[in-house]
Amino acid sequence: MTMSLSNISNTASLCLVKSKANIHRTVNPQSPICSFEVNRKTVIMATISASSSTVPVEHANQKLSGDSFIRPHLRKLSPYQPILPFEVLSAKMGRKPEDIIKLDANENPYGPPPEVLEALGSLKFPYIYPDPESRQLRAALAEDSGLESDYILVGCGCDELIDLIMRCVLDPGDKILDCPPTFTMYEFDAGVNAAQVVKVPRKPNFSLNIELIAEAVEREKPKCIFLTSPNNPDGSIISDEVLLKILDMPILVVLDEAYIEFSGIESRMQWVKKHDNLIVLRTFSKRAGLAGLRVGYGSFPLSIIEYLWRAKQPYNVSVAAEVAACAALQNPKYLKMVKEALVQERDRLFKLLKQVAFLNPYPSYSNFILCEVTSGMDAKKLKDDLAKMGVMVRHYNKKELKGYIRVTAGKPEQTDALMECLRRLS
Repeated sequence: MTMSLSNISNTASLCLVKSKANIHRTVNPQSPICSFEVNRKTVIMATISASSSTVPVEHANQKLSGDSFIRPHLRKLSPYQPILPFEVLSAKMGRKPEDIIKLDANENPYGPPPEVLEALGSLKFPYIYPDPESRQLRAALAEDSGLESDYILVGCGCDELIDLIMRCVLDPGDKILDCPPTFTMYEFDAGVNAAQVVKVPRKPNFSLNIELIAEAVEREKPKCIFLTSPNNPDGSIISDEVLLKILDMPILVVLDEAYIEFSGIESRMQWVKKHDNLIVLRTFSKRAGLAGLRVGYGSFPLSIIEYLWRAKQPYNVSVAAEVAACAALQNPKYLKMVKEALVQERDRLFKLLKQVAFLNPYPSYSNFILCEVTSGMDAKKLKDDLAKMGVMVRHYNKKELKGYIRVTAGKPEQTDALMECLRRLS
């Protein structure tokens, strides 16, 4: 019996193609083509052809390298660049965690309500698997949002939900629409799922270019678009008018509202009951200071959520995460107080940054401020110089943001420390 498997292309090798109207498309080679021939009297032989290597399986005793088992597109995937936690920063910088001013990851410096620590200290059944449906937390979120729990799904942070959505929606080679600069996890997860990324850059003021989005949807036929409001890294918001225009297009809209609490506008979670092509994502990381416990949630049309329930990992939200999130929701007064304190400090920070000769801050509806670094100063060097003084801010390697830093709104004393360091560098 003979059997041959040929012409399996590497579906994840990516190249950026500049097309008309300033739309960029990340393109994959042609789709896999498989052919089989069977003859019972001969041995089985399969040859898998990828762009970088050919792996014959002709001899049983042939020694293979470990990476030959990895999917070809993942061998070319660049890893996500995360922010370092306190423990790693402390060892790297030779400073105690309490001596580090951490303004690089949009974390909530006030931490969770006291009820969270109390609840975590009295966990009853940590040795029992968590509820796969997170019933208690979904009921609490239904009360908090006014949306029935049937529309709500909880995940191990919004990052898990982003990946889950892609796994349920995208086939290898399908396209997503991305509007950079924005949260880079969308492009990263698309790469993990062997999807193509069609990029429609934002305008100079970081607003969405609706005309180019419409053109890209018509020409490229992407399955979904990922939008963030307020947008990370600039803090701009998407108006109802703009969002409705995009919802009228033949595309699944995933609206990431990780920072919505700081914007002064209402969440669109309820909109999923009217729009079958809308998903809204939220998180406890910023609002409730639970970034370390990884609790995200989203509202989904009933016609979509059914399939995410089927595909999600059964025990994706830990007992500790669910208990902590439920405890946080029991103290809305604390959550409101912290939100107001951060918004007040954001506005104060913006005014102070405007006084720095080499910074041009952008107005923000979030808990951070994006600053263009001007006057010939190098943004990466500025970030590094601040780090040497114990102040961490965010700098990006992406070409459209190389000349910018992003600063998280923290406590007043953290703002004061940042400004003192900036004065030293003036």
